[in-house]
Amino acid sequence: MKSTEPKRLYQSVATQILALIRQGDFPAGERLPPERELALKLGVSRPSLREALIALEIGGQVEIRMGAGVYVREAGENAAGTVAALGDSPSELMQARAAIEGSVVVLATAHTTAAMLDRLRRTVERMRRLAAAGKSPVEADRQFHMLIAEAAGNSVLSRYVGELFDSRHDPIAAAMRGHTESVQTWTAAVQEHEAVLKALQAGDPIAAQTAMRAHLMASEERWISGALKQGME
Repeated sequence: MKSTEPKRLYQSVATQILALIRQGDFPAGERLPPERELALKLGVSRPSLREALIALEIGGQVEIRMGAGVYVREAGENAAGTVAALGDSPSELMQARAAIEGSVVVLATAHTTAAMLDRLRRTVERMRRLAAAGKSPVEADRQFHMLIAEAAGNSVLSRYVGELFDSRHDPIAAAMRGHTESVQTWTAAVQEHEAVLKALQAGDPIAAQTAMRAHLMASEERWISGALKQGME
């Protein structure tokens, strides 16, 4: 029997919004209600609403005008009543990373060598230089997380870390990052990486786990709460 991919929450929320658009609650060209009001109307969380609106932006059904709000676009070839899967929910993705990498870094703490610490240190330095220059340090970011997974010594966990990190390139995650990433957000991420490195240098597994989970939770906050913030409050 052929299995079907489960429908993600943001798809369901986006479909609800499309239904309201089609029945005339939100006419073309008009601004959608403020985020808090719309989330209450739909009975969903604000993070789920933000993901749904990003999905609708990708589909061409709405236009996000930073600082001005979200506007309904004229119906056209993109006016279908359903929303395609655009990747995993960014918020669920970051929660999964926090759970898995929080455990991975504990394992890594017991096996991190001086050579590995030096590689991690150089990776953080490269992230800092790129961020300061206004360039994306995403490859150095990935290397930092993969080095920690390598130090943990579990190839299965290492594969999961890589796959979850690379999900940031899924359409919905990439679009959400496009609304939020900046020199300031990358600078904050570098500081969080430094906290993880400091805990590894100290050989403190609890501090390392705390720092890693704090970093990924902060990343989720930057992705989800930052997206649409100026236009939807």
